Amino acid sequence: MKEYSLTKTYPLRYSDFDFKDELKLSALLAFAQEAAGDSADELGFGYKDLKPKKLAFIIVNTYCELLRPVRLGSALTVTTWPLPPRHVIFERQYLAEDKEGVCARLSSRWCLIDLENFSLLPPERLGQAHEACPYNPNKIVEAVWKIPKLGDDAREVYRMSVRNGHCDHYMHANNTRYADFFLDCFTADELSCRMVKCFQVAYGKQAKEGNELVLYRCDYGEFSICEARCKNETVAQFKIVFEGETE
Repeated sequence: MKEYSLTKTYPLRYSDFDFKDELKLSALLAFAQEAAGDSADELGFGYKDLKPKKLAFIIVNTYCELLRPVRLGSALTVTTWPLPPRHVIFERQYLAEDKEGVCARLSSRWCLIDLENFSLLPPERLGQAHEACPYNPNKIVEAVWKIPKLGDDAREVYRMSVRNGHCDHYMHANNTRYADFFLDCFTADELSCRMVKCFQVAYGKQAKEGNELVLYRCDYGEFSICEARCKNETVAQFKIVFEGETE
């Protein structure tokens, strides 16, 4: 029996690319999330299935390995499948391809929550959709989930307010937007001659409209870590490794 996966091809727009004519990290995450949503819909636990039950999936981690940049003029094909859940963690894998072949491998971790009290729920709460789900155990990338917290040597880079244009239907800053927030901790000159080898994002707390985020950065030679803080609490973390550097 063939193991489950969903494959979809997405046309790419000029607005999906950065100043180097390379696919933005936020756009890559958005297409991966789009594929995850399409797969969840197909499996019976998508947004429309969960909303009447006052349940939702929220993303808690994303890890991505980039083999090369996606250039302007390509389309992006994403293949995704859910791994068997563990306790309250639902992990999903992704393979991204353009006209030249495989360009990225990703993994994400999600939690099922009760929207009334934000408690974490086990997969059994999905009922028949969980029982019938053809979970696929194959892993194409072994994600590293832990991001060290920044110490006192971190420097503040900039401050911003979360606006309604950053928010999704849960009225918090959408997870894909954090890739833009964190890359803005680097200058165009710093990014112009470097290729991203891998990156990861950890989401800790929601940032709502009107919240001020303070962005910090610290470089460790082989990698850089950034944090977004709100009222001195860490909202999200970001770790990035560039080609030629080691973790």
